[in-house]
Amino acid sequence: MRQAIIKYNNQNAGVLSEKDSGEYEFVYDTEYCTNHPDDFITFNMPVRKQAYTSKYLFPFFDGLIPEGWLLNIASESWKINKNDRMGLLLACCQNSIGAVSVHPITQSENA
Repeated sequence: MRQAIIKYNNQNAGVLSEKDSGEYEFVYDTEYCTNHPDDFITFNMPVRKQAYTSKYLFPFFDGLIPEGWLLNIASESWKINKNDRMGLLLACCQNSIGAVSVHPITQSENA
């Protein structure tokens, strides 16, 4: 399972997970739900305590991944398959343009 902390304006907003089954889950942080109930990361995912689940990477997060020649450079530099959307998201989106950033959770942090 691969996971990332999702930050909104440098605040921990939630955790995005790619489960071993290939499904994706995004859960807003409990504290974030309490303190920032109107600061959703995207219109399609308003702040709530229940998890969002999908068979595919959520379109909002997929949209953070570079495209075109920049995707080619990222894919070749980090040796990540262009179809490994979660891998690309974890590698490329810590310093995204905009309010949302993606910060990988390592296995040692997860244990």
